[in-house]
Amino acid sequence: MTKKHRVLVVDDEQAMRDFLTASMTGKYQVTAVANGAEAIDLLHRKRYDLVLSDVRMPGCDGLALLAFIRSELEEPPLVIMMTAFGTIKEAVEATKQGALDYLTKPFGMDQLEHVFDRAFELRKLRTENRTLRSTLRTERENLGLLGTSRAMDQLRDQIRMIADARGTVLLQGESGTGKEIAARAIHEAGCRCERPFIRINCAAIPETLLESELFGYERGAFTGAVQARQGKFELADGGTLLLDEISEMPFAMQAKLLRVLQEREFMRLGAKYAIKTDVRIVATTNCVLKEEIRAKRFREDLYYRLNVIPLTIVPLRERREDIPLLADHFCRAFCAENGKGVLAISEAALRSLVALDWPGNVRQLQNVIERAVIMSNGPVLDETILGLADEMDGIEAKLDLDRGVTLKEMERELILRKLRLTGGNRTRTASELGISVRTLRNKLHIYHASGVKIPG
Repeated sequence: MTKKHRVLVVDDEQAMRDFLTASMTGKYQVTAVANGAEAIDLLHRKRYDLVLSDVRMPGCDGLALLAFIRSELEEPPLVIMMTAFGTIKEAVEATKQGALDYLTKPFGMDQLEHVFDRAFELRKLRTENRTLRSTLRTERENLGLLGTSRAMDQLRDQIRMIADARGTVLLQGESGTGKEIAARAIHEAGCRCERPFIRINCAAIPETLLESELFGYERGAFTGAVQARQGKFELADGGTLLLDEISEMPFAMQAKLLRVLQEREFMRLGAKYAIKTDVRIVATTNCVLKEEIRAKRFREDLYYRLNVIPLTIVPLRERREDIPLLADHFCRAFCAENGKGVLAISEAALRSLVALDWPGNVRQLQNVIERAVIMSNGPVLDETILGLADEMDGIEAKLDLDRGVTLKEMERELILRKLRLTGGNRTRTASELGISVRTLRNKLHIYHASGVKIPG
């Protein structure tokens, strides 16, 4: 049931008070008083959504009442003035002092309802705007990184400290921890925020195309190059270039990137002259690059060039206190996206969410909440609709936790179980775990090489 708006009518004429009270009582909660002094006494004790007041009244008139409302009340109601033809000038003055509108007596109920509807719609828009401004202010203060844990506070402090620096940033963390969001926060918090933020996923582009994607090419540089094209370095000039999953960059391409970082210039494919570049590089990886160096898959000199400012985003299991905040944020976002009313997450479900280890980190939590919102048919998301039993069910049965099981073993068992449940469907498995297909493929390759039988 929609809550009725509370309206305070202020008029020294008994007939007008009776008429307005009788006419509006069905739609609004109406209180009527005879003068401004009585209205002020009520406003000290009760909260009203709208005050409908005559301009001229003995003693405390409408303008004095308006001045009190505007200066003394923390949450002032909307104010609409009523005026006779001869006092329109005073009503106009009232609107200059903060009254929303005025009505000229005599007026009909249709006119009154039109003014009220417009007033409450404006009030709704103002409330939404205040909420939006508050949300945007909070997001700016938090740099778009949700979380109240000490780890997130430290990360935000580090980002503010390095935001204006030109040094290359190496963002490290497991898949799904939010490295791209952190990279964007670095860009938006610094002096380059008005310039482009360009992202390229080093794992998603074939080796044969990666060079042209990064550096661009001239017309005729190769078959099919019918016109010149800018690469990511040119597009990001003056701004930030995010090299996502840098560990997946082909070894030969790493040497060319190293030269650009050292010389601060590059050449388009087929070009005769180098182009100077002013780009801040942020690279991300979910691998331990020193292990990649030992395996001869990553250049040591490039690592030291990238690792000027190292930042690490801790996994979700190490900042469990952020899980309720993240779950609520995702729930509200997906409710809005799917046209559903705001849903609540049960206390029991929240406790279970906090208890899980989330190998897919924030991305996995996000996927779980999205699925639950879409599948929900009630006002509360409980453990059943969240599918939490499916997330971790059976893992403890497969592992002897008392023997000191490692995190890698736990992760392996979860991945293999999900793969079995999906009938070997790697795309679906990766999606449900909140990781990329490439990450899943790499992990399965490691498991297979160690003699583990891969489902499907």
